[in-house]
Amino acid sequence: MLAELGPALFASLRRSDQRTRGEQYLRGLLYAEGRKSIRNLAGVVGGAGTEQSLHHFITESTWDWDPMRAALARHVERMVRPKAWVVQSMPIQKAGERSVGIDRRFVPELGYSVHGQHSFGLWMASEAMSAPVNWTLSLSSSWLQDEEKRRLANIPDWVEERSPGECAAGVALDALEWNVERRPVVMPSRDFVSSAVLSRFHAAGVPVIARLRPMDQLRVGDTAMPGYGAGPIPVSDMLQHIRALRRPVEWLDGAGGVPVVRSSLVAGIRVEVPQARRSASGPQQWLLMGEWTNPAGPPSEFWLTDLTTTSLDGLMRMAKLSHRVAFDIASTGEQAGLRDFAGRSFQGWHRHLTLASAAHTVATGADHAASRTRAAGSPGSPSAGRPQQRQR
Repeated sequence: MLAELGPALFASLRRSDQRTRGEQYLRGLLYAEGRKSIRNLAGVVGGAGTEQSLHHFITESTWDWDPMRAALARHVERMVRPKAWVVQSMPIQKAGERSVGIDRRFVPELGYSVHGQHSFGLWMASEAMSAPVNWTLSLSSSWLQDEEKRRLANIPDWVEERSPGECAAGVALDALEWNVERRPVVMPSRDFVSSAVLSRFHAAGVPVIARLRPMDQLRVGDTAMPGYGAGPIPVSDMLQHIRALRRPVEWLDGAGGVPVVRSSLVAGIRVEVPQARRSASGPQQWLLMGEWTNPAGPPSEFWLTDLTTTSLDGLMRMAKLSHRVAFDIASTGEQAGLRDFAGRSFQGWHRHLTLASAAHTVATGADHAASRTRAAGSPGSPSAGRPQQRQR
């Protein structure tokens, strides 16, 4: 995997010494044990004399991470064969105040405030595996309006303050310039969706599947459905009114590493998004999809999408790719060093995350290939070559 990815990944580095340092850094991320500090990486690939050169390569050299991410994305596209792109927030808890972007913010997915960095990653995902290809770091006004902090972290002039939703949309839409096939974008973070964010995806021609909160309000768009003409109402109430339309839908859950078939009750209804931008052809068509894991209770999940002609089965399978991403972050991304950059510089953070994403891709690809080999070697096994079956 490393031999296949390396030449394409480092092709944009003009100098041979940069390519050497890039290869060393990547090997260090793959083979160093424990926290992926530059000192630990150097200890694996060259010792004390290498530490300074690796530090310079990451924090002070002039190479651009964008072409490297584009090469990584094209490699991942071939390897993963993604069904969707998933935008996943990744808070990085840290002590101290020196690292770029350190701030205290409430993280909706965790339910509490985190002191640290607040990032968003773009993952190409299938049920079998996923890998990150792009990153953005959310920077607050305390960083961007303080000239001394900006100077010490070497934050470029073009970096501006953006809302979490704008960061989430940007990290996906930036990848459209990389000559990869655009896929539907899954946004599992419920608190980052707004009409402005949805309009950005629509203007770019990128379908979206966005997770909503129960109290988010939409308008019923189907004249034959309860609530039409009543104005914006909470999505939880809207779906309760159509619970008689629920039907079983099967989807693949990658949360445990090996895709498992699960089943939920799902219903969908045409809706309108208040304040969404109108296109030249008229109002945009939206579908609200609700999932019930407890048939007797209220809906447990709410998804909004403009893929109105896609089956509920297909929509659920794409939405649940967020489970695969969460598993891969915990099982491989942590070990590849996605949260381990300790430096101060903005450029250093982006370069480290780029190479840590490549390390994650190599490690995940090797694990996936090994599992396929084991499955192919056990034709008599009931689980060989297909997902395990388990109903919920």
